[in-house]
Amino acid sequence: MDSRSESLLDIRPSIPQAQFNSQMSFNERFQNQTLRPVIKLQNDLLVEAFKNYANKHKGTFYDLSLEKKFQYIERAVQKDIKFRNSLKGMIIGQFTVEEYRDYITNSSALNKRMMNMVVERLKDQIQLLEEETLLQN
Repeated sequence: MDSRSESLLDIRPSIPQAQFNSQMSFNERFQNQTLRPVIKLQNDLLVEAFKNYANKHKGTFYDLSLEKKFQYIERAVQKDIKFRNSLKGMIIGQFTVEEYRDYITNSSALNKRMMNMVVERLKDQIQLLEEETLLQN
C-alpha cells in the first residue's frame, strides 16, 4: 500500500457499530468500510458546504419550518447537480486508489447510498444549521 493510502486510512475515524459479515453485498460492505468513515471524517466540511449553499441561495433555508428544512436539504443534495457533484468530490477525494477502483465498478448505486447518507447526516445535524440563523441575525 502506498503512503497516500496509508495516510488516508490512518486519519479516518473508526466506527465501532459498523458490522461486517460474509452475507453482506459488495455495496453494503463498501458503505460500512469506506463511505461511513469518509463521510464522518468530512462531516464539518459537508456542513460548511451546505451552509454556504443555503447562504448563496438567499438564506431562505433559515426561515423555513423544520419539516421544510428537511425537504430543502433533500432537494438540494438530490436535485442540484452542481452541489451534489461538489459533495461527491469531497467524499471521493478521500478514497484510496484501491477504493476508487472498487467504487467505479458500481458508482451509480454507491452514489445513491453516499448521497442518502449525506442527506441523513445533514438532517441529523439540523441544529448546527439552525445555529447559523442566530449568528447571522
